This record gives sequence, C-alpha cells and structure tokens, in this order.
Amino acid sequence: MPMRSLKSRLMYGMIGGMAVLLIGFDLIVYHAISRTLFSQFDSSLESVARIMSASVEQDNNNINFEFDVKMMPEFAGGTRAAYYEFWKDDGTPIAKSPSLGSNDLVWFKPENHPHTSKSFVMKDGRSVRAVAVNFLPRTEKNNSNAVDTPQSIILMVARDAGNLLEHLQFLKYLLSFASAGIISLACAVAAIVVRRGLAPLSAVAAQIDNISEDNLKSRIAGEHLPAELAPIQRQLNNLLTRLEASFERERAFNADVAHELRTPLAGIRSIIDVTLTRDRDAAEYRSALSESLSIINNMEEMVAKLLMLARIESGQMTFSWGQIRPAELVDRCWHPFSDKAAAAEIIFDNRLDGNLVWKSDATALSMIFSNLLDNAVEYTNHGGRIWATAGKIDTGIEIIFENTGNQLTKQQLESVFDCYWQGDASRSRTGVHFGLGLPLVKRIVELLGGKIRVETPNGLFSIHIYLPPVKSGS
Repeated sequence: MPMRSLKSRLMYGMIGGMAVLLIGFDLIVYHAISRTLFSQFDSSLESVARIMSASVEQDNNNINFEFDVKMMPEFAGGTRAAYYEFWKDDGTPIAKSPSLGSNDLVWFKPENHPHTSKSFVMKDGRSVRAVAVNFLPRTEKNNSNAVDTPQSIILMVARDAGNLLEHLQFLKYLLSFASAGIISLACAVAAIVVRRGLAPLSAVAAQIDNISEDNLKSRIAGEHLPAELAPIQRQLNNLLTRLEASFERERAFNADVAHELRTPLAGIRSIIDVTLTRDRDAAEYRSALSESLSIINNMEEMVAKLLMLARIESGQMTFSWGQIRPAELVDRCWHPFSDKAAAAEIIFDNRLDGNLVWKSDATALSMIFSNLLDNAVEYTNHGGRIWATAGKIDTGIEIIFENTGNQLTKQQLESVFDCYWQGDASRSRTGVHFGLGLPLVKRIVELLGGKIRVETPNGLFSIHIYLPPVKSGS
C-alpha cells in the first residue's frame, strides 16, 4: 500500500494533534467550571442546612422544628422551588417542606462526612441537587423533659438545579462549537503553512527534472533552502558529480576502445594490403599471416580483459576459496614471461616464503600475478630486475611486486589504475599493452576485500597488495 503524501501526513498530524489538545483543554475547562459551580451551589445548600439544623430541638421523644417557612418562601413552592426533608437515622421521615407536596426527596445518608451532595431527578421530572447533613438536635439542659442522648437526624436540603445544568449545557455547546471553529480555521492555516513549507521541495524537484545526461554539470542551487533540505541538496549534488564522472569515464572508455581496436585492425589491414600488392612465395605469406595472428592474439587478450572487467562491474564474478601457496603460484605465473625476460636480460627473484599458506581464490590470484608480471616485464629496463616479496601484516597478508626502470612521475602514478591509461603518451606501443592490466588487478583485489597502492621508492615501480583474511562461512 503506497504511503500517503508528505503534505497529507503533515496536515493530518497537525490537525490531529491540535484536535487532541483542544479536546483535552475543553475537558479541563468544563470540569473546572462545573466543579466550581457545583461547589458554590452545594455551599449555599449547606449553609441553609446548617441554619435549619440549628432550629431543631428535642425534648423527651418529641422533635420540635422551630423553622418558619415564611423566612424562605422558596420552600413553599414555585418555578424555582427549594425543598427540605428531615429523617431519622433509620430513614423514617419526620418533616418536609410544603414545596414537596406528596413527593419525597431521595433519601441518602452521609458516609464518613458531615455532609454529602448528590444530584437526582424527582418524580415530576425536575432535576435537583441536594445536600444531606447528619446532626444532633439541641436539648434544653434545664428542661425536665430533656433527653440524655439526643437522636441523630438527617436533614436534606435540595434546590432546583435546572438553571445550573442549563448553564453547564451551554458551556459544553460553546466549547464544542468554539473548538470546531478553531479546528476549521486551523485546517485552512495548516494548508497554507504546509504548502509554503513544502514549496522548496517542489523547487528542488523542478531543478532535478531539468537535469539530463546532456547537462550533468548542472547543480541544485542551495540558496533559500531550509536547513532540513541542505543535506539532501548536498548529497544530490555529490551524486550528480559522481554521475558526471561516470558518464565521462564511459565516454572516454568508448573512445579508448575505438582507438585500441582501430590501431590493430589498421595494422592487419596494412599487412594484408602490402601482401596483396604482388604475388609472393609461401614464406612471405606465412610471415604476413604470423604477424597478423600476433596482432589478433593481442586483440583477443584485450577483449578477454574487457569481458572480465564487465563481469566484475556487473557482480557476476564468483570465487572458490582454498588453501594456496603464493610462492608456487607466482612461479607458475612467471613461466609464460620467462623467455621474454631472458631476451631482455631481466632477472626475476621470487622471494616469497615457500611455507607461506593463504586462503584465497587461485584463479583470481593468478590473474593478479600474471598481469603484474606481464606489466613488469614490459616496462623494466634492459638488464633490470623484478622481484616479489610477501609478509603478514596484522591479520592479513601483503604481497609486493617491484621492478627497476621506473620513469613515471608522482602525478602519473595517480592514473595507473585508469582504463587505457599508458605512460607512453604517444601510444607507440598500442596493440602490445593497452592499459587494462592494472585496472583489472585493482578491481579483482577490491573484490577480494583487499587494497592496492603504488609507490616509487628510489626509482623503483612498487605495487603493494594487501589481502585480508577470508571471513568465516565464505
């Protein structure tokens, strides 16, 4: 299921959060106001109840009620009538206000408090709120009819709470409508704020839309962008820089491939054209074919390396791990170049420890060693030397190939791992070495998890290869 847009998520989040806060605010306000109003209402009822309880006297078994209803006309009845009723502690009614008529208040007894408040609906449908007070009537000490232990009496005073409930109902509606209005207004404000807040994203999207493979030099402007988008803008520009470099490498690669293939093909064509200018004997034809075959072999080697690079770049190269003796593998890789080295009086010295064993892929290491030795034989000076050494570093192993006759500058060393780069700027040796060996070596070393670097100490060309131990399970 696709995720909702960022705009809708921000809108829903802001409005939802505001709605929750408003509902919480309304509940707090309503509770506080209703509690205050009920407290004031109950206080007035309690005051009346205390006054009325003071007018009750008990002598012998008689309870005398000295309160005059005329003092508080609301107890006589009316639209906003008040009510009172006396009960014995066992719930037996004693007296009640004229406003009650044949009705009675709902009896309830204060528990663990001198007074208790309660709301209820009378039989005639009126909503009232009552306060019940538990007290002992006063007695006359000098009266011969006075009782030693007065009887506990419950007085309940109630009043019509319709007006109070109407006010609270109005407050409830007021808070509800006010909150709904605020949320509606907040929706409009949030829509404007979110639209303006997301406007930079639309601007960045428009800039990205205008970038194509033909204008990768364009960059996303960083002015007027909010701080949150600045990292995205920087990373996108970095990505464009990498893409531009990749496209440039691809264009250079295509141009180099065309150049490398054109030169040997031109050589083959030249040989054939010259051979066909006149009739020749078998030896001359054999010589022409042999020279053409040599060029074809070089082309085949270049195509094989190109295919290997393509396999590596596409992640299709797999390894078969096993225990290898690097010293023996170096000797086997040197054998195909020994005759050429002998012709140039080049001395090779394999200094690797014959007892050194390392877990790696034999095919991958063979390609690395063969390309490095081929490169060394080609560029070592006449009568020069080539040697290989190895040693363990930390948990890994470092293998070093060195040769004399180095003529590269430090600036040129930065390009030795670029495809088709050659120290011979004129490419006079094109068709023999085509600048793919060292790039191929670098890719394979990196696939093995290792690192490779080039140094030129004291006029030597030195390649250092570090290989880490194979992870368990590989």
